[in-house]
Amino acid sequence: MYELEGVTPSKQKRMLAISTLAFTVCFAVWTIFSIIGIRIKQDLGLNDTEFGLLVATPVLTGSLSRIFLGIWADQYGGRIVYFLLMLTTSVAVWLLSSVETYVMFLVAALGVGFAGGSFAVGIAYVSRWYEKEKQGTALGIFGMGNVGAAVTNFGAPFLLVAFGWERVAQIYAIVLAVMAVVFWLTTDVDPATKSRRERGEKVRSALMQLTPLKKLQVWRFSTYYFFVFGGFVALALWLPFYYVDTYGLEITTAGVLAAAYALPGSLFRALGGWMSDRWGARRVMYWTFIGSLVCTFLMSYPATDYIVHGIEGPIPFTIRMGLAPFVLLTVILGFFMSLGKAAVYKHIPVYYPGHVGSVGGLVGMIGGLGGFVLPICFGAMDDLVGVRTSCFMLLFVIVAVSLTWMHFAIRAMEKRLHPELRGPKDFLELLDSGEKSEENQRLEP
Repeated sequence: MYELEGVTPSKQKRMLAISTLAFTVCFAVWTIFSIIGIRIKQDLGLNDTEFGLLVATPVLTGSLSRIFLGIWADQYGGRIVYFLLMLTTSVAVWLLSSVETYVMFLVAALGVGFAGGSFAVGIAYVSRWYEKEKQGTALGIFGMGNVGAAVTNFGAPFLLVAFGWERVAQIYAIVLAVMAVVFWLTTDVDPATKSRRERGEKVRSALMQLTPLKKLQVWRFSTYYFFVFGGFVALALWLPFYYVDTYGLEITTAGVLAAAYALPGSLFRALGGWMSDRWGARRVMYWTFIGSLVCTFLMSYPATDYIVHGIEGPIPFTIRMGLAPFVLLTVILGFFMSLGKAAVYKHIPVYYPGHVGSVGGLVGMIGGLGGFVLPICFGAMDDLVGVRTSCFMLLFVIVAVSLTWMHFAIRAMEKRLHPELRGPKDFLELLDSGEKSEENQRLEP
């Protein structure tokens, strides 16, 4: 283990602030297709499935890359990996502006997607600056960099209208390159990497870093993150198009409303980290899934016409979700997702302190794959089912499955830790007086 002696609170705050700012920029770049993709869809005449694939492709690279980027962060330190990642990705973003065909857009999107891999690097870097009891809050604050999705949804539409989508890509590339340089000049090597170098200790092999991935618990955390993060990214990418197509809004208005969803989905992650430190990540996950279940159920109900056979004749009426309540529900859903994202990552440095990068990378990869798979599913369901709210129907099913699995997994774990819970529950009405347990006798009036 490494010591944090000599690491002052001010230095901790500085490392956290710069890392969070860098992640915000990376996340803004990662979701750039949520806005420029709408104009590309119009220019190329894409259907909804093709559009879903386009906006999701960067998420694929950003997800798959998290495994090896997290391992490299554990092996060589997050500072150097973070810097090189931002610098190389900025080149890919710049080259995006010269693409013309759909196939080449998909190829370019793969390069842009590496910006999403920054999360695995960041959590490995940030967690090593803090004590275990403060890591939940610190990682929650770092995760607020998800606000980059709101930055793109809010600001990119205005840049798009003013300069065109090609210039938007170039501006984003320049900002990312500048951020890489600023990060390198204002941060230091993390205490764990520094301690290892001073001892002359060799880095652990990638195979050793992957050892914890054999545990089912790690994969269970990953499935939670599939919804709270993957669903968040998917909706951040999909909502601008949903608002334009369903409510007939202008792209600038749609972007602002989508930002209203992404903002609480990012900013309250710090609150989720604090709540996980204070009340436990398990309890926060219950709140997350139950709240999300209610929201997605209401949002999934399609506009429906009803006819009631009244006494004096048919009485027609329509149930339809208006724009204002829909926006409100997206904000609430984003809030619960934000809490859940922090709660999931609270577990990792506690259970796997020496493998934060690799375990965090896997969890982030599975979550990111949700951001890749779900937009494609949204588009395919639109084309096949023909109901716009089908995307929220899918999210409802995912939340219901996740909540059920989490609850029964927790119950099974409690029974392993406390064997007395495995026994049958006594029902007084089914037992003779002589068979009643001492506890049941005590509980009788």
